Amino acid sequence: MSVSSFSRAPTTTLFIIGLVALYFAVISSVAIGPMNISLLDSLHALIPASLRNVEIPTHITLVIQQIRLPRTLLAIAVGAILALCGTVMQGLFRNPLADPGIIGVSAGASLGAALAIVLFGSLAQSHPQLLLFGTVPVFSFIGGALTTVIVYRLGTGANGTSVTMMLLAGVAIGALAGSGLGLMNYYADDQALRDLSLWTMGSLAGANWGALILAFATLITLFILFYRNAEPLNALLLGEAEAKHMGIEVQKLKRQLILLTAAGVGVTVALAGMIGFIGLIVPHLGRMLIGPNHKSLLPIAMLIGALLLLIADMIARTAVAPLDMPVGIVTALIGAPFFIWLLIKQRGRI
Repeated sequence: MSVSSFSRAPTTTLFIIGLVALYFAVISSVAIGPMNISLLDSLHALIPASLRNVEIPTHITLVIQQIRLPRTLLAIAVGAILALCGTVMQGLFRNPLADPGIIGVSAGASLGAALAIVLFGSLAQSHPQLLLFGTVPVFSFIGGALTTVIVYRLGTGANGTSVTMMLLAGVAIGALAGSGLGLMNYYADDQALRDLSLWTMGSLAGANWGALILAFATLITLFILFYRNAEPLNALLLGEAEAKHMGIEVQKLKRQLILLTAAGVGVTVALAGMIGFIGLIVPHLGRMLIGPNHKSLLPIAMLIGALLLLIADMIARTAVAPLDMPVGIVTALIGAPFFIWLLIKQRGRI
């Protein structure tokens, strides 16, 4: 039986439903915030001044266009990237517990970002774009790639990839990265320390239009490259030996997808810090809805990830208003019980 025959629901129908849900979530997100702005004014503020026939105060327009809309769009991009990376990692490693956060990839990427902030933080005042588009993403990518390779090497033996070994390796990598972050905190100045606090808890508060360019460029690139490898990922679900018999260069595919996943996680960490469990939860939701076929699963996972992180960010903004709770706290509160449920479900298999 082919992988594609496991589809559980029409992909197009689910995708349309997801787009409608995302549309209403975007409208709600733009209207939510510490400043009381009506839904109608929020919608009017999204329209260019030359095209609208309603006068909107300048401060409302600035809040919507420069704060809430960029934050909303960044939540969509980061959630989609994390969901794509989690889906690919679970397909690549053929286990349901693979997630950039749990196996230490996010921790490694965060350590790389922290190193860039401490080493090059003084440049942020005079050249902020250099930090945003240069050193932080590059260092995050290097940290994420190194941890991914280490975890994969430690978790793979003669009998294939061991879920238990990957989890233990992830714990070890996370502990090492945590000690490294502690060292960065010790040597950081006040400004760098504030930035590090933001990164380690995960926050979308620093969203701006420059960050969105990087986020959506990464999202589009990753989706295209991942989607091109959907059939090889489907073949891997049958086992590495079967995939090799089908003519797939398994090791080459693994290297490519590991590097792409590390790049995606590195960008999300650079822009929003450590946001966990999106990459763990979303692939399971997608498979429950449409099955394991990656040609259908990847676009649906991207949509669910965007919607889930956007909802989590709205909760973060309203739960302790007017304070702004880091969105990483909300995703952890949602994801940790889900992970425990997964461990219970997988008991006896790992």
